[in-house]
Amino acid sequence: MNDYRKLRFFEMIPGILVWITLILAVVGSIFAPLITIYFIILFDLFWLMRIIYLVIHLLISWKRFKLDSKINWLEKLYEVKDKDYRDYYHLIFLPTFGEPYEVVDKTFSSLIKVNYQTKKFIIVLAGEEGDKENFLKISSKIKEKYADKFYKLLITIHPKNLPGEVPGKGSNTNYAGHKSQELIDELKIPYSKVIVSSFDIDTCVYPDYFAYLTYKYLTHPKPEHSSFQPLAFYHNNIWESDIITRVVANSTTFWLMTDLARSERLFTFSSHSMSFNTLVKVGFWQKDIVTEDSRIFLQCLLHYDGDYAVTPMYIPVSMNTVYMGNFWTSVKNQYKQMRRWAWGVEHIPYLMMNLKKHPKMPFKKKFYYFNNQLEGVYSWATAPLIIFILGRLPLLVADKSVQGTVLAQNAPIILQWLMNIALIGLILTAVFSTRILPQKPHSKSLLYYPLMLIQWILFPITMVIFGSFPAIDAQTRLMLGGKYRLGFWVTEKK
Repeated sequence: MNDYRKLRFFEMIPGILVWITLILAVVGSIFAPLITIYFIILFDLFWLMRIIYLVIHLLISWKRFKLDSKINWLEKLYEVKDKDYRDYYHLIFLPTFGEPYEVVDKTFSSLIKVNYQTKKFIIVLAGEEGDKENFLKISSKIKEKYADKFYKLLITIHPKNLPGEVPGKGSNTNYAGHKSQELIDELKIPYSKVIVSSFDIDTCVYPDYFAYLTYKYLTHPKPEHSSFQPLAFYHNNIWESDIITRVVANSTTFWLMTDLARSERLFTFSSHSMSFNTLVKVGFWQKDIVTEDSRIFLQCLLHYDGDYAVTPMYIPVSMNTVYMGNFWTSVKNQYKQMRRWAWGVEHIPYLMMNLKKHPKMPFKKKFYYFNNQLEGVYSWATAPLIIFILGRLPLLVADKSVQGTVLAQNAPIILQWLMNIALIGLILTAVFSTRILPQKPHSKSLLYYPLMLIQWILFPITMVIFGSFPAIDAQTRLMLGGKYRLGFWVTEKK
């Protein structure tokens, strides 16, 4: 079997597993309802235990966030004995396509307010040729307003239709990465003295972000063998957003918070930081995929034969929800954003094609990362549907002889009991969501605070519509291949 056929076979596996599960759930409900009821109860019990496990890790992350937010990290840098933080530069990538000036300006405004020497920042504002006219107007304003605040402000324009590229953030930052390498060579800055941060264009950093990052980097035993992942809060415009996008945005925030406390499962996502030396060694972000933000971790993991990890940073960066001022436009954009994130399923065939090429990487580590990826995308697509919808199906379609059994009569009670226990986790999440809100605008009533709690009753609906459905969509597209493959969709910003 040639490499292309192997790749296509591996691309089909996640979608096949999902569709077999969904078909069996329906067929089993009709022809083997008792067996299916047993399966549903066991499945829900497993997810109840998992929810408890996730809530514990959410509490751990929350505690670390509250503790670390009280520390003056700039002062902590002076305690580092063998390294001087002033010798290090921060290379910050800000790729943009079509965003309005106000969004870009807000990001730069947050950068100049940090509790750190901004003269150690090299900012790369990376535009696209397809948006050249708009980008040049914006970059000109940004340069005039902010250029003197940083050590260097590099403006790049990524050409259209370069061979071997998929248009999107990955190809843009790959091009900008090579341009920044030329600048750093010209400035004669050692690669080992450069810390990279790749941000979405709407990313606003918290004041201590770079002091925290630099401290973590300098005190790490092997900083070139680690990426650094902050908390991701999707709440720049949370008070203006509609109820659906708020619930989905907060769900994403808290899911990522649980991952931070499980560093063995942690991947880079969206905004992240790492060593420039390592970034150069792996050839920058991959330019022919959609999910370059998490792929960069796998590139590094393979390059170092498994001796690579992600260091959690319990400090936030904040980004926009998808709200665009119109409810249905926002709902459509929310679905597209979740489908793009679900396209991370493309890492499964990448791992299957490349793990065997690294015999020095321990088998246990290979299996662990592959299993985490496969189980993650599978659960993403199937769990909400089975828990909230398909779990009730065998009870509805079974004939009277089955419905009269003790198991069938008690199954709704058992499922409701399991759901009630799981509700505790949802209540905790709802409470925490109000604790991380930015300051309420004066135009918003105090009634918005209880609304921020009550809105979580929509969680089961959003988990199915913006969880299972886009994940099934993405995995089915990868399974079918060809014209069904997903390209990069830029989330609209307002």
